[in-house]
Amino acid sequence: MRAVRRIALWALLASLVLPLARADEISVRGAQLRPVEDGLVLDADFDFELTPRLAEVVSGGVPLYFRVDFELTRRRWYWFDESAASKRLHLRLSYHALTRQYRLSTGLLQQSFATLDEALNVLKHIRNWLVVDRTVTFAEADYDAAVRMRLDPSLLPKPFQLSALTNREMQLESPWRRFIVRAPRQLPAPVESREPAAARER
Repeated sequence: MRAVRRIALWALLASLVLPLARADEISVRGAQLRPVEDGLVLDADFDFELTPRLAEVVSGGVPLYFRVDFELTRRRWYWFDESAASKRLHLRLSYHALTRQYRLSTGLLQQSFATLDEALNVLKHIRNWLVVDRTVTFAEADYDAAVRMRLDPSLLPKPFQLSALTNREMQLESPWRRFIVRAPRQLPAPVESREPAAARER
């Protein structure tokens, strides 16, 4: 009887916890490398919604910083995997009360939007991000590519950094999305890629 009660209790706890675990996740809907004159660019699509707390924070004038990580490696059975490329993209989402506009910026580039949804729609779709310079040389082998997006709490003001450590509503990230890329022999040759059945989280 006790065993039955324990199983029922664990099932109840699981039903309560699992939806919360999914609520603060970013899904990587797709990722593709394309050859261009300067090297390889990444197109990636993400899907997420800001938690009510994060929407409140950014609308109150506190910028949110998102980070996109990309890695390209070649597996080696005799040694550690070889890193061919590693890139990081920072995106800043902010709200300006004087203009009543949301702003999305990366480096010196910035765009303004009338609504938060419009800004998020652009944030979710990364296009033409140069992740591999054309000077990189490739071996005749398949490469493992991986991409992820996360909210970077380390760039928030100190009080919000502390809150992000314990409050799930201040956390937002995706698992690594992995896909296999056949190395192009000569840029800009077509890049063949195939996606595994399931992504593995690092």
